Amino acid sequence: MTEDTHPNAVRRTLLLEAAHEEMVKFERKENEFRKKDREERAAELRLPLGEIKLH
Repeated sequence: MTEDTHPNAVRRTLLLEAAHEEMVKFERKENEFRKKDREERAAELRLPLGEIKLH
């Protein structure tokens, strides 16, 4: 039996893929949250975000 077809290796690969997908989802939600928060704070302070270049 090769290492790639070993049940533990297959299970580990599936778990890593699932973890990666969850991390991508989390990062996407976090970025959306930060963008919304930044826009809300800018609105409160009446800052023109369109004119400010963010790095």
